[in-house]
Amino acid sequence: MKILTHRIELSTIEPIEFIDITDEVRKWVAAIGARSGIVSITSLHTTARVNVNESEPQLQLDMITFLKRFVARDGNYRHNDVAVDGRDNAHSHLLGLFMTETETVPVADGALVFGQWQSIFFVELDGPREKRTIHLQFMGDAA
Repeated sequence: MKILTHRIELSTIEPIEFIDITDEVRKWVAAIGARSGIVSITSLHTTARVNVNESEPQLQLDMITFLKRFVARDGNYRHNDVAVDGRDNAHSHLLGLFMTETETVPVADGALVFGQWQSIFFVELDGPREKRTIHLQFMGDAA
């Protein structure tokens, strides 16, 4: 069994944004010669998450609208009074409570195992940000 790691770095341009990273994960899985195992995809941020969902543009807009309604940006949050980086981003941390920072996807016969409509998204909750990092870790049989 091998354990291999990789990082994906990206920037975001919207306050809330869904970025499809499926192709980047697939390319890395192929590059390491993964045959079978699991790949964990982890956001290294408290105000950004990873999610498996459908890659359909109108659904993504619906998800953004839902998140904006779910937790108001302009709420009276105590965290905004003491945020270490000066960002009024308590709403982003609160949204993160309802998502995971890590998704684990099986790998079989050298490919990610997905349902027909599934894709991997990096979900920005506190953008725009110049640098965001996603940690990939493969565990399993690889070349």
